[in-house]
Amino acid sequence: MDGILDQSQPAQDPQVSLATLKRAADSICDNVGRVIVGKRDATRLLLIALLSEGHVLVEDVPGVGKTMLARAFARSLNVSFGRIQGTPDLLPSDVTGVSYYRQQTGEFVFRQGPIFASVVLADEINRATPRTQAALLEAMQERQVTVDGQTLPLPQPFLLLATQNPVELEGTFPLPEAQLDRFLLRLRMLYPAADEERAILFRFKEADPLTTLRPVLGEHDLAALIPLVRGVHVSQVVADYLLTVVRLTREHPAVELGASPRASLALFRAAQARAAMDARDHVRPDDVKALARPVLAHRMIITPQGRLRGQDAEQIIGAILDQVSVPVEDTGAPGR
Repeated sequence: MDGILDQSQPAQDPQVSLATLKRAADSICDNVGRVIVGKRDATRLLLIALLSEGHVLVEDVPGVGKTMLARAFARSLNVSFGRIQGTPDLLPSDVTGVSYYRQQTGEFVFRQGPIFASVVLADEINRATPRTQAALLEAMQERQVTVDGQTLPLPQPFLLLATQNPVELEGTFPLPEAQLDRFLLRLRMLYPAADEERAILFRFKEADPLTTLRPVLGEHDLAALIPLVRGVHVSQVVADYLLTVVRLTREHPAVELGASPRASLALFRAAQARAAMDARDHVRPDDVKALARPVLAHRMIITPQGRLRGQDAEQIIGAILDQVSVPVEDTGAPGR
């Protein structure tokens, strides 16, 4: 398919390019919506992570569509899809790949693992052992894997979408803080509303709509869209607002471990992506507010006393957002 972008056209005005990005983002959300009912916000968060070159942790109960969302998202993007099923006996080589001896040629040949795909679903990641979880760290941070002393690059773009069930803890290995910090954001699917669940029943009545889902992007469209995000302007005022919110997570009395500098950068890039998806060439404080919970909450550790009082990270971030004054002066691009 030709895709949304016209590769034959010369470089366009930045605002025209952002309008193209918005059109692409809307098309992807609409296309995923042909399969997944009522989860447009979740799809937008996946797009924000992809455009920010980050990764996503989906934390929710079984059966709400986590795997279906990942597959529909990858198919809409027209990129390769890999799946890793977390189990206690999963080995690092099952993720990265393995070298085997081919008798016909007398040489060792490397067989790639499922990590070598543009969108990778690590299902029930907390059921894998810490050793196997650690095999994903290099891929997430450096977008490469090292096997038998050889470093191999991963496809670009690369998005790891990991899922875990927050309720069932038997036979699981909680993700360490260092790994949680490498997820750009965390999202929850939640149960559908009554009318949405009714729509699901009839949508899947005769066939699985995923089998007929077509991509909406061309092969090279993503490579052209992702660099546009880095050009979105962030004023000093908005950056200071963002940093104030992050710093207050470290100073809150109910927080044992606050958001890291990596979290500040993640929120910065995610806000750029959100603005670009709305065809804006500048970030607003509303972008920071909308993304503060999904970007920061999973990186925070609440004190035992705070947990006893029923406080959680999302509530604390909400209180911080209420506490910090929102900038009201001009936050647009230079020259506005």
